[in-house]
Amino acid sequence: MALDDLDDADYPAYTTGQAAVLLGVQQAFLRSLDTADLVRPQRSDGGHRRYSRRQLHLAARIRELFDEGHSLAATTRIIGLQDELAAANDQITELRRQLDTES
Repeated sequence: MALDDLDDADYPAYTTGQAAVLLGVQQAFLRSLDTADLVRPQRSDGGHRRYSRRQLHLAARIRELFDEGHSLAATTRIIGLQDELAAANDQITELRRQLDTES
């Protein structure tokens, strides 16, 4: 691992055990997210799951929605809609910036 990897939010730096401790969940919760194709960690050469910071953030979002009582299907839909809204807002901001520079 290069030191530059430490700044990469997609670098798979955390084992399942480390990720579970950071999130305050059981390792089985993380494995269930993998099985449900919600959070797909990379695998080490030995086949062990390795999570990135971005994946830990997503797992935390999922956990929060579960804690609010949402089902797996509802959680998946909510996260998808939240991500679409964030992307649309980013696009609007960029388009406004372009308009301001053209004026």
